[in-house]
Amino acid sequence: MNASLSPARPLAVIALTALCAAVATGCGNDVPPSAVAKVGDSTISKDEFNRWLASAAAGQQAQGGSSTVPDPPDFKKCIASLKEQPAPEGGQSPSGEDLKKQCEDQYDQLKGEVMQFLIQAEWVQQEAADRDVEVSEKEVRESFEQQKQQAFPKAADYKAFLKDSGMSEQDILYRVELDQLQTKLTQAITKDEVKISEADVEEFYDKNKQQFARPESRDVNLVLTKTEDRADEAKQAIESGEKFAPVAREFSIDQATKAQGGKLVDLTKGQQDQQLEQAAFGAQQGELEGPVKTQFGFYVFEVTDVTEPAQSSLEEVKETIRQQLRSQREQKVLDDFIKDFRDEYKEKTQCAEDFRIAECANAPKDATDTAPPASGGTPPGAPPPGAPPGAAPPGAPPGAAPQGVPPGAVPPSGGAPPPGAVPPSGGAPPPGAVPPGGAPQGAQPPAGPPPQGPASP
Repeated sequence: MNASLSPARPLAVIALTALCAAVATGCGNDVPPSAVAKVGDSTISKDEFNRWLASAAAGQQAQGGSSTVPDPPDFKKCIASLKEQPAPEGGQSPSGEDLKKQCEDQYDQLKGEVMQFLIQAEWVQQEAADRDVEVSEKEVRESFEQQKQQAFPKAADYKAFLKDSGMSEQDILYRVELDQLQTKLTQAITKDEVKISEADVEEFYDKNKQQFARPESRDVNLVLTKTEDRADEAKQAIESGEKFAPVAREFSIDQATKAQGGKLVDLTKGQQDQQLEQAAFGAQQGELEGPVKTQFGFYVFEVTDVTEPAQSSLEEVKETIRQQLRSQREQKVLDDFIKDFRDEYKEKTQCAEDFRIAECANAPKDATDTAPPASGGTPPGAPPPGAPPGAAPPGAPPGAAPQGVPPGAVPPSGGAPPPGAVPPSGGAPPPGAVPPGGAPQGAQPPAGPPPQGPASP
């Protein structure tokens, strides 16, 4: 596979390539002995595969794996390396056959990851060439330097990463180029397909006004105790003239609100314990109430402020709606594109016998399609994004691309959840799930589903 972009090919050549894949003989689709795969007219060499395999093994070593690249078919070096590792305390040392099986499994895993990365990277480059999508050396270098500075503030950290990862700076630049190609590909695919009119925005607002309604909310001072007697003591202290904050710090077992002097802000229905909510929304502002018995204990509280329900105007939420609709439509365009993209490129991808994976036209019958990698595919075996400086390479994307996105493509602009995904209260937990500041000491919330947060894009 060449790092540079492949020239665009006429449709007739693409059709002929597909025909050859079906016939499987006589059309030049045989993988050369020096290669592991062939995508159209481009080959992925064994040297390139072995180089990325070494990088993958180095990344695995950094996460506690073997220090030796698996060496088929006998795996002598890999087995010797595993024998040097201390046996589990109190356990028996594994046999030679067990160690060989471990090396085989490690090799198969790394081989699959490396092949997926290299094949899908070739797909991206060829698609970019066909669409006249390019990135300049200047763009790649500027992005690289920016990410390098963020990931490795110290030059020594960067040098240590190169040494530990087995990657060269050229490898990282190649990944940055892929990342930018994929971003531009996504933009090219969706640019002319996603247009949001004022009428679209207004229609969505009219049909979904309830999404943009702000429910009544209340600010509350509260004390939570284990026993009713203790709650009565707290209430008497407040009635005798003590301020709410010091009483809450002394008596309350709800750690979060206790630290805030008992304050709970913007309580809306459906957020907290049902008994507390029922009492709070039935209380008069400024009146001390309780004790109220709940599953978590006994509450003494007072409502300090009430915000009446309101409806957000179209003008207030117009840009939010526009972003949501754009996100939806971009995802639909990408979903439609990705199936044809994978089918087209898989059809013209031939792999050497021992290197066949799901992305190959001659894939094993039991091969399962793999999800597209993010930003060019994280180099197999590399540390996960978010690791401390010196661990993650420049160009490592934050998380995986969603299903239905071209390999490595960025999520639709804005990353906004689809309309209706986020409840008006901002993803509040279901009634009775947790007390205001979390489960109090000595109490456990009832079993059930976890709190519902905002939906992912």
